[in-house]
Amino acid sequence: MTNSHSPIALGLALALAGLATPALAQSAGDWTLGVGVHQVNPKSGNGALAGGTLAVDVDSDIKPTITFEYFVRDNLGIEVLAALPFKHDIAIDGLGTVGSTKHLPPVVSLQYHFNGGGKVSPFVGAGINYTTFFSEDTQGALAASKLKLDDSWGLAAHAGVDFAMGQRGALRVDVRWADIDTKVELDGAGIGTVNIDPLVYGAAYVLKF
Repeated sequence: MTNSHSPIALGLALALAGLATPALAQSAGDWTLGVGVHQVNPKSGNGALAGGTLAVDVDSDIKPTITFEYFVRDNLGIEVLAALPFKHDIAIDGLGTVGSTKHLPPVVSLQYHFNGGGKVSPFVGAGINYTTFFSEDTQGALAASKLKLDDSWGLAAHAGVDFAMGQRGALRVDVRWADIDTKVELDGAGIGTVNIDPLVYGAAYVLKF
């Protein structure tokens, strides 16, 4: 007589076997490539210019990103983040949008991965961010002026979770924070500092080599 419970038992056995299979274990000498998309969200209120009289607001943007991570020890890696240029509109309270800028924010981080061989692997990291600004444009009330934003160095933090998809792949969701402060010049004169300090949210597919 056929055992009606055998399909259930087989399914449970396969599920348990899948959970027991090592997934995306990170060992010394391994490296990973991650491809995804991230949204840069500057903090609310980005400071004020002209002696504190002009409140500034920088909007958000989303772009494709890529990461490389090399594991110097088991579960401990050095990651480099790169992206296509992000573009942000710049608004001043009472004047509306007055300009825009593009920036590249490469980050180098030291990261530790917990439960590196498991199906779910959280990680944390800290590092250095370098942000370079370019293609500054002006419009509206500042249309006839020349805008310049200085490059920025600052600390960065990173946290996320990898959900294993087989032994070499994982779906990653993560959040970053970066200390980005840029000095602003208008027609060659310094008018203050903009504090962008964004949170960066995203998802990526990570492949181990």
